[in-house]
Amino acid sequence: MHDDTLSIGIIGAGIMGERLLSAILDQSPPLVKVSGVWDPAPSAMERMATTFPQVPRLTDAAAIIAASDCVYIASPPASHLDHARATIAAGKSVFCEKPLAVDVDEARAFVESAAGRGAVNFPFASSLAVATLMDWIAQGAVGKTSRVTIEVAFATWPRSWQADAAAWLDGGQQGGFTREVVSHFLYLSRRLLGPLHGLSARAAFPETGTSERAIEARLMAGDIPVDLTGSVGTTAKDDHNIWMLEGDRGAVRLCDWSVAERRRPDGTWERAADALSQVEARPIALRRQIEGVVRLTRGQPHHLATLDEALNVQEIVEAILAGGATTAG
Repeated sequence: MHDDTLSIGIIGAGIMGERLLSAILDQSPPLVKVSGVWDPAPSAMERMATTFPQVPRLTDAAAIIAASDCVYIASPPASHLDHARATIAAGKSVFCEKPLAVDVDEARAFVESAAGRGAVNFPFASSLAVATLMDWIAQGAVGKTSRVTIEVAFATWPRSWQADAAAWLDGGQQGGFTREVVSHFLYLSRRLLGPLHGLSARAAFPETGTSERAIEARLMAGDIPVDLTGSVGTTAKDDHNIWMLEGDRGAVRLCDWSVAERRRPDGTWERAADALSQVEARPIALRRQIEGVVRLTRGQPHHLATLDEALNVQEIVEAILAGGATTAG
């Protein structure tokens, strides 16, 4: 590293790149500094110049890698693997958006070669609401775990705030809500319960040339069954999601990304006293993700989603979209 403050470069100036960039600039005290940002789209670079004039705008991905201790890859999925390979080859660490690649076999090969020098941005790794669920589980609120239920629904896909990226977010190669949203809840299941495996699934693609509009799946997380449903056009909400863990003593759930709740004996749900909206919770999780990136880059133990965890999630996601069975895990 160049000095005591880790240097992070950002490839991709879309929504996710801007979010992490804003979080880095808002740090107090600073843990990392921005070495630069690059996006192949001139319009994106012009927006960076206007919104973040203090941040260096570099000429290409190679310049970002050369200037950085860690590279955050926030470009569309089809470009992830080339940037990640180049970063690892340069001896730098990688913090990548999911998925690692659009091809599962290529993702497997990368994970084998990366030797743990990367992590993937699954924010549930740093979520205060998830930490609350884990505390409740440890205190016996669930008891002997019996099943997980995951439910996601959207008014439209892509969501209203993603319209600028609709070209790839609604495409068959990189897009769809299973890759973009369901993957987070599969990651959560894996992190808390164990490797994902034993999948049976089906996916509906009623519109030619677009991503899925409904999925149903059954799989295992460790030795716990997971039931999953997802659909578009079945709710008025931009984004509805529930992840619920049940057992012989009760249940806990995560609602709309950031609200932890536990079921009372009478069947009603009690919200965590410190529950935050997603807008309030996001900057806290981003700060904790940055802390994890520092530890990753320094070769220290970290809490971020590992490459192995991300690969397992990707294997399951792609098998769901293929509508078949898998032995991934």
